Amino acid sequence: MEKIVVLTGAGISAESGIKTFRDADGLWEGHDVMEVASPIGWQNNMEMVLDFYNQRRRQLLKVQPNEAHHALVRLQDKFDVEIITQNIDDLHERAGSSKVTHLHGELLKARSTFDDDLVMDWKKDISVGDFCEHNHQLRPHVVWFGEAVPMFQKSAEIASTADIIIVIGTSMQVYPAASLVDFAPRHAPIYFIDPNPNIQESSRLKIINDKAVIGVPKLVETLLQKE
Repeated sequence: MEKIVVLTGAGISAESGIKTFRDADGLWEGHDVMEVASPIGWQNNMEMVLDFYNQRRRQLLKVQPNEAHHALVRLQDKFDVEIITQNIDDLHERAGSSKVTHLHGELLKARSTFDDDLVMDWKKDISVGDFCEHNHQLRPHVVWFGEAVPMFQKSAEIASTADIIIVIGTSMQVYPAASLVDFAPRHAPIYFIDPNPNIQESSRLKIINDKAVIGVPKLVETLLQKE
């Protein structure tokens, strides 16, 4: 069974109605990114950071996976599919994808500020005063700017086993995530699905110039019909 490794970013979730954090002016929902997605921002204004992610969490619980998420699930009938996502939502899992690695954490989880390994499922708001069992504040289980990406090594190992790479909804300009394609074997073709691609096609790289809900089902049908 051939191995397909799928790299996804904000573009696939945007079509379910999830706002992409970064606006054209570089602000995240009106905030400087360092105010709401960095350890310094957390230290300076914990309540604002919690409110920012609480709003994102409430929104996530109201939306559903889209055609692109569901199309990727169909690939599991014929291929060994692993998804590496930069997204912190659970839409891949809700659609039915069975192997999903979250590079940047998960919005529906909280973790202890005392013990990074103490992670718990969390679907309600996180408030100041919500403590872990060690009596320390809980925080979103999200990788902030300036923090290590603990799942990167695992993701690189997954990418190194790919027979086919599919990139969806990400410009592949945010590091270290952008370097994951470099770990793929040189024989592995790369399919890049984006309505505004910022790279050129090559013998190895095929661009599908569509948004995710159109381009992903189209590619999936092509791959499923391969002999």
